[in-house]
Amino acid sequence: MNPGQWLDGCDNDDPDRIRLMYHDPRWRQEFEQTRSSILQSCDGRVVAVEHIGSTAISGLIARPIIDAVAVVADPVDLSDAAMLIEGLNFRETDQPDWVGELCGTVPVRLLEKPRHGETTHRVYVVSQGSRLLGQSVRLREHFRSSPEAAIDFESQKVEVWKRIIGEPARYHAAMNEEFQRRLLRLE
Repeated sequence: MNPGQWLDGCDNDDPDRIRLMYHDPRWRQEFEQTRSSILQSCDGRVVAVEHIGSTAISGLIARPIIDAVAVVADPVDLSDAAMLIEGLNFRETDQPDWVGELCGTVPVRLLEKPRHGETTHRVYVVSQGSRLLGQSVRLREHFRSSPEAAIDFESQKVEVWKRIIGEPARYHAAMNEEFQRRLLRLE
């Protein structure tokens, strides 16, 4: 396995399929650059940016999309922060179902980069205290502190991917169930 190399069976050029990649150490640097750009462009509206998802876990196979949560202290700043992040070549997009299930009516803005083409970065803009922030960071810290749990999660992810042959809707549904199962174990 080579860092940054596609998992066997993922090297096709079908952007409509979920593709997995061996961990790429550059993902951390990509996140740090994204965090810096967001904090600078949002003029104090965003008070923290957290790296979440599998790209935040060293050594883990992941979809090569840098996931982040940008946190505003005041919910009034949510729209302005999202607009300023859009200026960094992001586009606002619809939220996946799991965000609505997790956050209910609490506002969340989802932005993806680049504006055109295959997504490389995803930023969820939330208010402090958001369940999305809390659960995502909790799961990340659990995987970072428990290599056994991270390896088990990676195995489950690859198994799901193989079973559904990269079909996005089925992959997202299966992974949502997997995340919920793991979060319940942490409670």
